[in-house]
Amino acid sequence: MTAQLAEPARLPETHANSTPGARAPMVLHVRVVTGHGGGPEKTILNSPRFLTRLGYQSKLAYLHPPGDPGIDQLKRRGAALNAEVISVPDRGPLDLGVIRRLIRICREERVEIWHGHDYKSNLLGLLVRPFVPLKLVTTLHGWTNLSGRMPLYVMLDKWCLKYYRAAICVSDDLFDACLAARVPRERCHVVYNAIDTDDYRRRRSVAEAKRELGVPADVQLIGAVGRLSPEKGFDLLIRAVVQLRQVGRALYLWIVGEGSARADLERLIGELGCGEYVRLLGHVADPKQLYEAMDVFALSSIREGLPNVVLEAMAMETPVVATKTAGVPMLVDDGQSGLLVEPGSVQTLEEGLKRLLGDPGLAERLAIAGRQRVEANFSFSRRMEKVAGIYDQVLGRSDI
Repeated sequence: MTAQLAEPARLPETHANSTPGARAPMVLHVRVVTGHGGGPEKTILNSPRFLTRLGYQSKLAYLHPPGDPGIDQLKRRGAALNAEVISVPDRGPLDLGVIRRLIRICREERVEIWHGHDYKSNLLGLLVRPFVPLKLVTTLHGWTNLSGRMPLYVMLDKWCLKYYRAAICVSDDLFDACLAARVPRERCHVVYNAIDTDDYRRRRSVAEAKRELGVPADVQLIGAVGRLSPEKGFDLLIRAVVQLRQVGRALYLWIVGEGSARADLERLIGELGCGEYVRLLGHVADPKQLYEAMDVFALSSIREGLPNVVLEAMAMETPVVATKTAGVPMLVDDGQSGLLVEPGSVQTLEEGLKRLLGDPGLAERLAIAGRQRVEANFSFSRRMEKVAGIYDQVLGRSDI
C-alpha cells in the first residue's frame, strides 16, 4: 500500500549571510516521541536538507522510551531525507542521564541553536543551557491533547517560553497564546506549516488509485489521517459516515493513524456494525497513494494547530471538508479551496460530506483551487527561508 520516498532534490548550498570557508552554525532539533512520531515529524525531518542551502547545519535528537522500535523507523525516514536522527533513550522524568547525554551531544556537535518542539524539550533546553552556550528557539505545534496531565504540561511549556529567544508559532491562535503567556512580542513569530509540493503531487487519477487499492469503482472513499486521540473527532466522523450509508450512499471510510483512542474507536465500529466499510488502517509510512484514492479528505478535529494533513490533501488535489477550528481557516478558504464545518457536530460534518460527494463539479473546482493555494502560500522552501531568518536574528547575523 505504501510507496518508497522519492530521492530528495539536491539544493544549492548558498546563503546571503554565509561566509566562504566558515563553519555553518549547527542547529539541534529536539523532540520527545513514542513510536513513529506524529504530524510535526513531517516538518522536522524535512528541515535539514532545506536549511543546508540557507547556511545552517542541523541534526535531530529524538528522546524515546528505551527499546521503542519506532526510533529505527524515524532513522530510516531521516536517512531518506538526508537528516541525521540521534537516538536518546529516555526512562522518564527522573532520568538525569538524558540531560548528560544532551549536554555531550551539544558539545560534540558544537550546537549553537537548540530548537525545541514540545514542552519537555523546551524544559530540557533550559537545563542544558548553563553547560553549553546555546540560543534557545522553539516551534509551537499546538496544545491540542488536554487529557490527563497535559494541562499541567501546557502550563509548564508556557512558563518556559519566556526564556526562549524565539517562539515560532504555526498558527495565529498560538501567537496570541504566546503573547498571553507574556512572551515579548518581538520574540514571537508566525510561520505556518508547509508542504514540499514537488513530493506531494498527484500522479494517478482517483480511479487508478482506487483500482490499485482494491476499492470498488462505484464506491466513494472518504479518508482521514491523524493520531487516534479524542480531540481528532474520529468518532464524529464515523457516525457521520454511518448516517450517510443509512440514506443509501455507497461509501467507505478509511482512517490512517495510531493512538490511544484506537480501542474506543474499534468498540464504536463494533457497536454501530460498520466494520464492513469503516477501516482503521494503522500507521502508513507514505499515505500519498491513499490521498489519490480519496473522493474526499475529512478533518473532523475538535482542536487543532495548523494540520499538515490538510495541506497534504490539498497539495494532492483531494477535495477537503474540515472543521473550522484554530488554524484550519488559514488553510481552507471556505467554498473556494475546501469546505469548512463547525467542530464537534455530527450533523454539520455529515452535511459537508454530503454536499461535496454529491457535486463532482464542486469537488473538482475545490481540489484544483486547493493545490493552487498550497503552491502560492504554503511552500516548504519559503517556510524554511523564514525559519533561517529567525535563526539569523537570534545569532545576530541580521535583523528581520
